[in-house]
Amino acid sequence: MLTIYELRELVKLLEQTDIESFEVNDEDSSLRIKRRNVNQVTVVQQTPVQTKSAPIVASAPVIPLPKKETIERPVALAPMEAPKKSTEVTENLYKITSPMVGTFYAAPAVDAAPYVSVNDRVEPTTIVCIVEAMKLFNEIEAELKGEIVQVLVENGQLVEHGQPLFLVKQA
Repeated sequence: MLTIYELRELVKLLEQTDIESFEVNDEDSSLRIKRRNVNQVTVVQQTPVQTKSAPIVASAPVIPLPKKETIERPVALAPMEAPKKSTEVTENLYKITSPMVGTFYAAPAVDAAPYVSVNDRVEPTTIVCIVEAMKLFNEIEAELKGEIVQVLVENGQLVEHGQPLFLVKQA
């Protein structure tokens, strides 16, 4: 059985996707989450009772989703308009991207130092962060030798599959 905290985290993760319904069943219980429309999510959790009576169905209230913010995408500039310096900086940089949707953590614990910071040297097996998805903490490795130039996300931020996390200057 999932706790309220786990249900909230699951709903947050599902809000970041286009999934309209989600269902999980096991021997003891089942969980079904279905979106009614863009602004509402309904969470229905069912647990069978051990007696011969009908199963109890517990239903959570409709939870309004936060309004989605409009993200302005940068317009690509013609090569002649782009400044030379910024073109040179981005050409030699490698992006370490998130392999999954989840929550980005820069350190192994709240009171611990981050795995890497700007100007830190990394090796292919250096752990640079953790991405947590559904209570699984996945360590992300640099996969190349180089120097961290920029951290692109904040600690605790939700990240998408393929979203750049770090910029690394390859050695």
